[in-house]
Amino acid sequence: MIKVKFLGAARNVTGSRHLIEHNEVRILVDCGLYQEREFRSRNWEKFPISPSSIDCVVLTHAHIDHCGYLPKLVNDGFKGKIYCTHPTAEIAEIALLDAAQLQEYDAEFKRKRHIKEGRKGSYPEAPLYTVEDAKRVPLLFKKVHYKEKFNITKNITGTFYDAGHILGAAMAELSFIEGNDVKRAVFSGDIGRWDKPILCDPHMFNEADYVFMESTYGNRSHGDSGTCSQDLSKIINETDKRGGNILIPTFAIERAQELLYCMSRLLKNDEIPSLMTFLDSPMAIDVTKVFKKYPNYFDEEAKALIEKGDELFNSPLLKTTQSAQESRAINHVKGTAIIMAGSGMCTGGRIKHHLLRNLNRPESTILFVGYQAKGTLGREILGRPSKVRVLGQNVSVRARVEKINGFSAHADREELLRWVAGFKKPPKKVFVIHGEDTTAEEFGETLRGKLTSEIIVGEYLKEYVL
Repeated sequence: MIKVKFLGAARNVTGSRHLIEHNEVRILVDCGLYQEREFRSRNWEKFPISPSSIDCVVLTHAHIDHCGYLPKLVNDGFKGKIYCTHPTAEIAEIALLDAAQLQEYDAEFKRKRHIKEGRKGSYPEAPLYTVEDAKRVPLLFKKVHYKEKFNITKNITGTFYDAGHILGAAMAELSFIEGNDVKRAVFSGDIGRWDKPILCDPHMFNEADYVFMESTYGNRSHGDSGTCSQDLSKIINETDKRGGNILIPTFAIERAQELLYCMSRLLKNDEIPSLMTFLDSPMAIDVTKVFKKYPNYFDEEAKALIEKGDELFNSPLLKTTQSAQESRAINHVKGTAIIMAGSGMCTGGRIKHHLLRNLNRPESTILFVGYQAKGTLGREILGRPSKVRVLGQNVSVRARVEKINGFSAHADREELLRWVAGFKKPPKKVFVIHGEDTTAEEFGETLRGKLTSEIIVGEYLKEYVL
């Protein structure tokens, strides 16, 4: 018997954790952190099952909402293998160390602020996990290439396929042998997009018995992604004329590299002015080095540019800032600058300090280029309120707030339908996961109109027999 229980990313978009049980074997597909304020308390709750009882983790990719809970899981007793691709292992190590440092910094910052204010916050004034906890995770990584079968047990095998989402991101196919019968379950992870720069298109499957697919943008369209370069150019030029900064909350993995790639092309074509550009994210700097290490994961167009000697992620005025002192020095730059800083949803990191200095400047632009989950500061700013609270301070929102959907690494409704249409025979069951409540429900209804499969919108902590 095969059973699945959703421990996260069920009617919400973070905290991806899906428990598969086959006889006595327990497999956790992804192990992410919750990032929405509404659900963040779940990070601190006791894990629904004993971590020591989990045999292995199958990790689709290195975004924190998919891997960020691993240090806590390991610290609480998990000792099994963590299967992932080679780039995912390297990027996840960087991401987890960054997350641990942020946990420690935030805990200390809150502790000092609460002492000063004479109050206690909603969460413990201690990190969820430490840097030392994060350092233990890579010891458990079992690196696997795309399309290379790995044996979890003698009756369960796994295979990774390119998700086209971020470098090394995978869709996971798990095969369960029951006598003469083989059942196949496909976990989409985060489905990428077609015809995007740098990365390959998402893999298409012919068949599966059970499909677990994300629905982040399941009820909306990104529009023409071919215009995002022009949109970026327009925003940069307009902000330069006003004399403000272009502040881009940046996901360190993939989005930062795609932005650097796009801006280098715009600069070469004289479509944007020569502006100081800061990549103010130690994590993004380190991840860019991993990108350069794995050009064999790129699409043919990017490989051809590399063969011609093109630097995909460089420009003459690009400045990378590793230290906090270098980050603070950006405040003294005169004139317009492009500042790319983490985190992408403004939930922590250096972006908050730049927001403090730029949100109340009408000449500046806050540019979002990725999904902003419900309950995050990024989502709040996108609503263009009169004020927001940043690092304990109430700040007026007077800057221009813009969003470009075309840079998203997630498939939209049409692309999700394109992916699921690849199955020659409809799966028995399709589970809709990793989408906000309304989005997941609407996408589920869309699928019911397209497929004869049983469509189930996953519920948190509910167990389903496959």
